[in-house]
Amino acid sequence: TLVVGFAAATASFSCARAADQIGVSYQPSLYWGLPFYYATQLGWWKEVGLSPKFSTFPAGAPQIAAGASGSWDVGGTGSVPAVLGAARFNIETIGITNDESKANALMATPKEYQAIKADPTKLKGQRILLTTNSTVDYATRNCLEKMGLKQGDVQFVNLGQAQIITAITSGNGNIAGVWAPNTYTLQDRAKAEYVCSGADAGAMVPGALVVTADYAKKNPENVAKFLAVYLRGWSWAKAHPAEAKKMALAFYKEGGLEATPEAMDQEFKLRPVFSLDEQLKLMDRSKGPSEVDGWFSNIGKYMTSVNTLSSNPDPKSYITDKYMKMVAADPKLRAFATEFDKK
Repeated sequence: TLVVGFAAATASFSCARAADQIGVSYQPSLYWGLPFYYATQLGWWKEVGLSPKFSTFPAGAPQIAAGASGSWDVGGTGSVPAVLGAARFNIETIGITNDESKANALMATPKEYQAIKADPTKLKGQRILLTTNSTVDYATRNCLEKMGLKQGDVQFVNLGQAQIITAITSGNGNIAGVWAPNTYTLQDRAKAEYVCSGADAGAMVPGALVVTADYAKKNPENVAKFLAVYLRGWSWAKAHPAEAKKMALAFYKEGGLEATPEAMDQEFKLRPVFSLDEQLKLMDRSKGPSEVDGWFSNIGKYMTSVNTLSSNPDPKSYITDKYMKMVAADPKLRAFATEFDKK
C-alpha cells in the first residue's frame, strides 16, 4: 500500500521533466523514513532527476522479500532485515539511516516492570510479544543476556507491532519488544516502562539504507542521487528542527499513527543520524574492518544463533561505501547533500 498524501505529492514531478523512476521502500510512521517525506514535500527528488514510486511495509522481513522480487529498488530498513536480505536476496547495504539502539526496547506493564527490575529471573517462563527477525528481536535477546537469562528461559510470541500494542493495551500480554514510536504508545496507553533498550544492553542497532544488487549494477548514478537526497533530509532537519518536527507529525499521521509533540521530541533526541562525512568515516575500511562492519557482523552472529541464517555473511560481501563515495566525489551532489550542514 502507498501512503496516499505522500505519494500524491510526487505525481507532478514525473510530469515536470523526464526524471528516472526509482522504487523506494520504507516502513510508515518511522523516524528514519522522514528524509523521504521531506524530499517529497520540498521538491528535492526532481532536483536530482528522480521520480520516486513509494511502497510501504509493516516490518522489514516482508519488505526484504518484496525487494527480492524486484518490487522496489532502494529504501530504508532495519539492520536485521538488511542482513537477511544480504544472505538470501542479494540486497546491499549502502548507508546508515540512524542509530536506533535506544529506540528498540523490552517493555513491561507496571506490575511486571517492578517485579522484573527487582529480580530479572522473574522473566523466566514469561511470554514476550515481539516481531521476530527484527531489530527489536536483536535488542531483546541482548537484554536477556545482560540480565543473565538464556533465550530458552522465555517464550517468544511473534506478532506485528500493531498487534502487540493491541494485545498489551487490552490486557492480553504484559511484556513486549517494540520499536519507537510504538514504545511511546505503550508508555501512553498502558503505562508500560522500559525494562531494557538495545543501548542498555550494549547492542548497537543501526538502521540500513539498502539497494537491490541488480538495480545498483544498472543504475549506480541513481543510487548516489538517492543517497544525496536522503542525506540532505537529515542535514535540513538539523538546521530546521521546529519545521522538521512539525512535518514529522504529519508524516506519522499519514502512516496511521497519531504521535504527540513530546513523543516526536524523544524521536529526535534518541536517534542519532549521520552526515555524509560521518557515513564515510563509519564505513571506512582503510585500517581494517569498518565500524559498520563490526555492527553488522554482531547482528549476523545473532541471526545464526537463532537459526535464521546458517552462517554469518561477511559484511564486506554486502556493505559498500561505493555510492557514498560517489556523492562525495561529485561536487554538485556533495553540495546538495550537505547544503544545510553546520560549517
